[in-house]
Amino acid sequence: MIDQSAARALHPLEVKIIVTFDAGELIDSARVRDRLGFKEGQDQQAFSWLVAKGVLEEADRQTEVFYELTPLGREWHDKGTPVRRIFMLLKEAGPLSLPDIAQRLGLDQKTVGSAFGSLSKEGVCAMDEVRRAILVKPELPQSSLDIEALLAAAFMQGGSVSEKALSPQQKALMAQIAKKRGAQDAPFRIAERARVLFQVMPSVREYREAVTALGMTGEELGAITPEMLEKGSWKGGHFRPYNLQIQPARVIPGRRNAYVEFLDSVKDKLVSLGFEEFDGNLVETEFWNSDALFMPQFHSARDIHDVYYIEEPTHAKFIEEPYLSQVAAAHEHGGTTGSRGWQYQFDRDFTRRLILRSQGTVLSARQLPKANVPGKYFGV
Repeated sequence: MIDQSAARALHPLEVKIIVTFDAGELIDSARVRDRLGFKEGQDQQAFSWLVAKGVLEEADRQTEVFYELTPLGREWHDKGTPVRRIFMLLKEAGPLSLPDIAQRLGLDQKTVGSAFGSLSKEGVCAMDEVRRAILVKPELPQSSLDIEALLAAAFMQGGSVSEKALSPQQKALMAQIAKKRGAQDAPFRIAERARVLFQVMPSVREYREAVTALGMTGEELGAITPEMLEKGSWKGGHFRPYNLQIQPARVIPGRRNAYVEFLDSVKDKLVSLGFEEFDGNLVETEFWNSDALFMPQFHSARDIHDVYYIEEPTHAKFIEEPYLSQVAAAHEHGGTTGSRGWQYQFDRDFTRRLILRSQGTVLSARQLPKANVPGKYFGV
């Protein structure tokens, strides 16, 4: 038998489930939301409370993989994929250099370089003798059409598609274009959703008798909001009782993070050996993050870095000289290095783009121009 104090302590979300479902029934998030109008997250909160009270018991758990459209994926769906846009531009305008394509389409050179690489690999595009992109075949590759079909399917289904609904070929394609983490530069994000099925236990009847005797329906009012006072919606409602005898949550003092302590000990030992620590900002430019390391602006090698772009401001005001001119020359024709460089027009606007530093080598590039010779440096 459930006493009245235990019944009064029930949350309205718990009460709604108790008075709605009977012993032996199987319920999950979808059924509870549809039947009781719970918002996302409320169902899981109520389930955890009722499981602890023995009213519900987990009966089955299944994990399903979904592919969700990212903002980039929605942009591809609305405007067309970079591969299609480049294909259509070359079809209409004829041979163009990669920087010209980037400027006309409003895309960065990295995106253009990756898309052109895909078209070139499929034999649809090639470079002519003056390093302009030209069409070799009159049709888009099948892989590009398959990606567009996946984008359309996800868009039609509210922004996501289940892995179960995909063919083996589509699953293989998704493995190439979807990411689980750092999916800002991918059209799809991999999301795992657990579907948990709960069984309503016989004890629900004792709780139902107790709440019914107290006249509880799950519509009891909790905290008073300014909106309730303004509209007077609190009048005639029943308020949840407050138990002032409950002890507050215990405050447990923390300690230093073990990993931070380890890093500090490593730094202390290196400094004691005569090394000097260098560090840098988390926000960095494309110039120092990649260009200064001789990574071509259009190359797909940049794709392995899960880069986050800064929304505001998007670009640095300037890059220090003579580093900008020297690096640009090294990329374009080798400069004074003896190399032939990468043989493309260095984009001085793209190099000012602000990002979150994606790797630690940028700290070495930053330190080299001002380092003491001889000198010993480290970065953790």
